[in-house]
Amino acid sequence: MNIKFKNFNNLKYIGGVSKIKNIENPIKLSANESALGPSKKAISIYAKYSNKLSRYPDSNSGILTEIISKKFKLNSNNIIIGNGSDEIISLACQLLLSPKDEVIVTEYSFLMYRIYAKIFGGKVVEAKEDNFKADIYSILNKVTSKTKIVFIANPNNPTGTYLDKEEILLLRKKLRKNILLVVDDAYSEFVMKEDYSSGLDLFKNYNNVLITRSFSKIYGLASLRLGWGYGNSKIIEAMKLIKPPFNVNGVAQMVAVESIKDVKWLSKNIVHNQKWAQIFFKNFLRLKIITNIPVANFFLMRFDNKNISADKVYDRFIKSNIILRKMKSYSLPNALRVTIGTDKENILFLKTLNRIFDV
Repeated sequence: MNIKFKNFNNLKYIGGVSKIKNIENPIKLSANESALGPSKKAISIYAKYSNKLSRYPDSNSGILTEIISKKFKLNSNNIIIGNGSDEIISLACQLLLSPKDEVIVTEYSFLMYRIYAKIFGGKVVEAKEDNFKADIYSILNKVTSKTKIVFIANPNNPTGTYLDKEEILLLRKKLRKNILLVVDDAYSEFVMKEDYSSGLDLFKNYNNVLITRSFSKIYGLASLRLGWGYGNSKIIEAMKLIKPPFNVNGVAQMVAVESIKDVKWLSKNIVHNQKWAQIFFKNFLRLKIITNIPVANFFLMRFDNKNISADKVYDRFIKSNIILRKMKSYSLPNALRVTIGTDKENILFLKTLNRIFDV
């Protein structure tokens, strides 16, 4: 073929395994999905929307934007709805990056920051972490005249660590004003630490911070691909100019509206996660498995102090029909990530974990 095109072979995102050969309905604890799934009210709206599938959706996601605006007390002109928060990240890179512009990410950050930055011609600069936690001074030391964007997920996936509110405020203060700080709030609803504040709470009045949020995690809408961003109205307006005209499907918009309204379901998810996060953590401590303190709906388990490798632990869980997330793509070959599941799933996970480590 004579047609020339860019080579993106090394930029493909590889997610966690979803299926096990010859096993029906495995327990999937590999993707940080919601343990309890979506709100029943949201499911009901999904079913009712079937008679409108022939119509194009609202390109501006107007109703959903207004619900978000009222819920979080935000200016609706500063909100953009995306096909997953991934699309918001993509639009930010597309809008701001020219060839040779630099994007700073932390050592074990979400892979899509790197992928989108490279797709749009940016150079990815990696800042080393301190004990699997973002280090603001490491980030600041990587800043050059070419730096355009700094990405921070808080809490961070896959490490489960977070910057406290003083640290992240200091980072923004010390960065040049013309560098966009992107704060990924995907797991913020799960965090119950006194020294933590979400990006939305801290930076809603800043002109040089873009906050992203997701409906895939605590709201349980991963399959519908829905997220949103909040930032300076000029940035948001420019992003809206380059986004696809019907980027968010109509079903997703309506289901998300009901999900936000159902505050009881949200609270139930938070309580469930808090309960099992503490139980998981106590078991990890007892078994001397290196991990993060309970923050989000997942843990990173590291086995450098064990006589069994992450691959062998993974295989043992597969034999119990449980899928965990391998971390080789994050340069963590001797680690696995586990998502908090349902009561039944969590009990089986802990039984298997104890059996592997002979307790």
